[in-house]
Formats: sequence, C-alpha cells, structure tokens
Amino acid sequence: SLPPGALPLCLRPPAWGSAARRPPGPPCRAFSNSRILVELDESSGVATMKFKSPPVNSLSLDFLTEFSISLEKLENNRACRGVIFTSAIPKIFSSGLDITEMCGKSTEHYAEFWRAVQEMWLRLYGSNMVTVAAVNGSSPAGGCLVALSCDYRIMVENPKFTIGLNEAQLGIVAPFWFKDTFVNVVGHRVAERCLQLGSLLPAPEAHRFGLVDELVPEEKLQEKAAAVMAQWLALPDHARQLTKSMMRKAVLDRLVAHREEDIQNFIRFTSKESIQKSLRTYMEMLKKKKS
Repeated sequence: SLPPGALPLCLRPPAWGSAARRPPGPPCRAFSNSRILVELDESSGVATMKFKSPPVNSLSLDFLTEFSISLEKLENNRACRGVIFTSAIPKIFSSGLDITEMCGKSTEHYAEFWRAVQEMWLRLYGSNMVTVAAVNGSSPAGGCLVALSCDYRIMVENPKFTIGLNEAQLGIVAPFWFKDTFVNVVGHRVAERCLQLGSLLPAPEAHRFGLVDELVPEEKLQEKAAAVMAQWLALPDHARQLTKSMMRKAVLDRLVAHREEDIQNFIRFTSKESIQKSLRTYMEMLKKKKS
C-alpha cells in the first residue's frame, strides 16, 4: 500500500521532459473508486472520467465527493492536461442531483450536500485543464450542469436523449450560478425561456440552441472527443488557461462571495413542506415508472 498522500506511480509527474519524449504506452488505469473510473494516458496527457454509479449516475453526496477528489488529483498531476467526461451506463450521462439527498434529511445533511454540489462546480468550471463532455445519454438538471461546465460538449445524435436544466418541472428554482453557467453557453433569451419552462431538449434541438457543440453517431463519440481534445491541447496551456480564467472568473467569484448565503437559501427552500411534498411525489412517480 502507498504511504499517506502518495500518488499511484501512474499519477506521479513523469521524470522525463517534454511530452514528445515520453515513451508511448497503453492508457494507464490511474485510479478508480466505487462510482467513477479514472484512466490517464500519460503519452497524450488526457484522462477519462467515466461515471459508473447505477442506475442513473445520480449526483449523490458520495458521487460528488469522489468527483471532486478525482478532479483534484488530476489537476495536481503535471502529466494531465485534459479530461473527457462520459458515462459507463448506457443511455444516461447523469440524471442530476440525487433527490433522496434532499428529502426527509436534517438541515446539517442539506448543508453538507449542497456544499459538495458547489465544490464539484467550482472545481470543474474553474479547472485549468481542457474539459470535454462526451454526452452519451440523457442529461437533465445537475447532469446538464456538469456538461455546461466543460469547455466543449459533444452529444450522441439520438433524439431520444435529452439535456437541460429542468428544475422548474419539479417546483425547484435553479440557483443563480446554474443560471449564470447556462446563460454563458446559450445566451440570455434561450436560457430564460428554457429555465422558466424547465425544458429538456432532444439532442438535435440542444445542438440548434448551442447547448451542445456537436452531434455524432454513438460509435464515433470517443473518437470525436479525442480529436477535439487534441485540437485544444495543440495550443500553449498558459494562454488558454489565462483566457479561460478571464472568461469565467466573474461567475466563479460570485458563488465564492455568496457561498454560505447560497447554502442557507438551499436549506430554507428544501426544508419547506411544500417542496418536501413535491419531492416525495416525484420519487413516488419514479418508483411507479420502475415497477
């Protein structure tokens, strides 16, 4: 076993110099935990984070914690320059926030859960690495937020797969930083209409509105994600990173400045009996669908 704080060998910065001199080799299975599989190919500097939390990759407290830790490990590893996010579960990228974390729990639990949601977004939206979402299934609510927070989004061209911030359909209001991220991608008018209606857009419509950048056949998804990543990594890191920071800083700073207030708002809102009732009804509906 490794000493405390030590990284697995394949996650340590290489002893050699430029990427061009790195010996070629197969992808290194860097580390895997129960809900996310992380592979790092040191020859290309590209990692893949594959969600594998059945049945629908919902963003539970455990999943969010693993997500943030995995991303931090990659961020701290100089061999890694980019990450592709995708799902190991057919037809679903991520179903979004785990409703069971928001139903019938203590205010302390709600605070811990929401802090983990914030942490995931702050790390992903503010990441120095190139981030590409390879969306291979439906991606409502928090799943859409994960994709929105990446630099580039590629989705399987299947009209049965949908994506969007559909919180309004559950009687929930998307927080200001979900809204800001959405506006930055699709523009104010489209974001306003979609957020008010809680729209879930089929892949072709999501592409038309600019919510996803490209549609590809399912069998071409990983190949396309790798090609896009190579295109982005062809640029000097420092220029791209400074530009990204300049574009995203105001939105990130706004949450950092209002983080505790945002947590308290979430607790107040989630604890309301009307919201608890609405969440219970939604969970019952999901159970009936399964049976």
